[in-house]
Amino acid sequence: MDTMRERFISVTSRALDEDPRLAVVLAEITMDGFRPAQERHPDRVINVGIREQLLVGVGGGLALTGLRPVVHTFASFLVERPFEQVKLDFGHQGTGGVLVSASASYDWPAGGFTHMAPGDVALLDTLDGWTVHVPGHPDEAEALLRHAYAAGDDKVYVRLSAQSNTAARPIAGLRFQTVREGRAGVVVAVGPLLDNVLAATEGMDVSVLYAPTVRPFDDAALRTAVGHGPADVVLVEPYLAGTSTAAANRALEAVPHRVLGLGVGRAELRRYGTVDEHTAAHGLDPASLRARIAAFTPR
Repeated sequence: MDTMRERFISVTSRALDEDPRLAVVLAEITMDGFRPAQERHPDRVINVGIREQLLVGVGGGLALTGLRPVVHTFASFLVERPFEQVKLDFGHQGTGGVLVSASASYDWPAGGFTHMAPGDVALLDTLDGWTVHVPGHPDEAEALLRHAYAAGDDKVYVRLSAQSNTAARPIAGLRFQTVREGRAGVVVAVGPLLDNVLAATEGMDVSVLYAPTVRPFDDAALRTAVGHGPADVVLVEPYLAGTSTAAANRALEAVPHRVLGLGVGRAELRRYGTVDEHTAAHGLDPASLRARIAAFTPR
């Protein structure tokens, strides 16, 4: 199976052939994969070098000309380093585009903390109007990328990861999907953590919702899952723990409820290790999740 990043290259290269409005802006990262597309479309595949603020600024400028820019690099260099440009060149200017990240929270541990961005979605939450997709499988990444490219002039962030669920789930709009139904609580699994959540909750009397899109937050799906309450809700996100707790609380403001946000911790893990070791250290492996979810939903 190809990775989400490999699927991004193939899908976007085809989209460049199909849509003359699309343009790709890169900062060296993934440039090798786009060389054939650049040969076909030299005016719409632009490599600015290792200049991430310029990367986003060029994307915003292309949007002002009427193009649909696709801006790509590692998450830490796409959202964190040029955040002022994201805020001003897209938000303040009223333009739209598609930010596509790779490397996610800790996908390349050997790269160190400079290449980790567990706070990217929380940071984008400080801005208005961003759609955020977190696919859990390359097939889902393809569907969500195509949706983002066709989304008019909307501002869209697609968070790709080296981690993946075993099987893809069909993308039906931007709604949460009910994967399992139960009575003792609701667990919302985001993107590539669905497999771990399903393994963790096997035999537990809880509902499991799957969220490949987290912004806009699917208030209606969560309210339907909890009913009239009281409700225990656990959010399991592959980025900073608690990122969506405020959104869940707003969705359930008329329902008695408790929310537990699980995800990547704030403390830096300085022994970089492997992806699986990071997952376990943050309590996102099935055994740790089961213990934490069971303790929060004792009914």
